[in-house]
Amino acid sequence: MTQTSPVTKSATKPGRAMRRCSRKLAMQGLYQWRVAGGTVEVIEAQLRDGKEFAKTDQEFFSELLRGALTNSAELEQQIQPYLDRPFKELSPVEFAILLLGAYELAGRPEIPYRAVINEAVELAKIYGGTDGHKYVNGVLDKLAAKLRASEVSTARL
Repeated sequence: MTQTSPVTKSATKPGRAMRRCSRKLAMQGLYQWRVAGGTVEVIEAQLRDGKEFAKTDQEFFSELLRGALTNSAELEQQIQPYLDRPFKELSPVEFAILLLGAYELAGRPEIPYRAVINEAVELAKIYGGTDGHKYVNGVLDKLAAKLRASEVSTARL
C-alpha cells in the first residue's frame, strides 16, 4: 500500500476533537465518493469549503481521505474476508467507515489500534444503522488482529 508521509507531531499538535472532526469529514468524503463518484480533488475541495473544516486537523484529514481513496482496492481486499457479504453490498456509511478504519490500521501504525476502532465505532453510532456500530467493531477487530498482530496480542495478554 502506498503510504503518505505521516503527520509530524509538533508543539502545537492538534487535539482529539480536531482529529475526530477530520475523521468525520473524511468519512463524508468517502461516502460521497461511493454514492456519487468524483475525484478526490473535487471531493476534498468541497469539504474544505464547508464550515466545519476549520475545526479539523487539515493535514490529517487530507491524508485520511486521499490515503483511503488511493488504496481503496487494496483495502477492500483486506476487509472482505471479515465481511458476511460482498463489500459493494455494504451501506454507504459502513463502506466509508470500514475503508477509513482499514486505512488507519494499515497506514498509521502510531495510532493505537483500539483508538482507530473506537473512533470508527463512534462514527457508526452517529451515522450508521441501528446495529452498524457492532458490525464495524467486529470487522475492524478482526482486521486489526491481522494487520497489527503483535500489538493486538500484546494488548490481549
